[in-house]
Amino acid sequence: MSLWQLYYHIVWATKQRLPLIMPNQESELHNYIIGKSDEISCIVHAIGGMEDHIHLVVSIPPTIAISDFVKKIKGSSSYYLNHNTPVNSNKFSWQEGYGIFSLGSKQLEQAVTYVKNQKIHHLQGTTNPHLEKVGINK
Repeated sequence: MSLWQLYYHIVWATKQRLPLIMPNQESELHNYIIGKSDEISCIVHAIGGMEDHIHLVVSIPPTIAISDFVKKIKGSSSYYLNHNTPVNSNKFSWQEGYGIFSLGSKQLEQAVTYVKNQKIHHLQGTTNPHLEKVGINK
């Protein structure tokens, strides 16, 4: 058994930053992502976001490429929402790309708090611009 301690803050946006994550879907989407991550031996420490983007603080084992993790989670969650939730006017889709930031163990708690309080940060204008600009120009 290998010892590893890897933490990442990952952000990605909905297609064209449209508000596609409906309030009635958000919890189901988050639970799906947590479950799918668990299936592939990844640990979600925090998940949060807004109607047009999502943040994850996650540990990904060194046996899984970060790009493979993101591709699997984005692809399967998009499929899940389009096939297992009530139909809304827009087909659900994630935008290409993502932002990723590595974290040290001392930064983990701060990142978890930031992600869990996304709605408050957006409401109060206290977001971190480096973390929030993913996908804005597409």
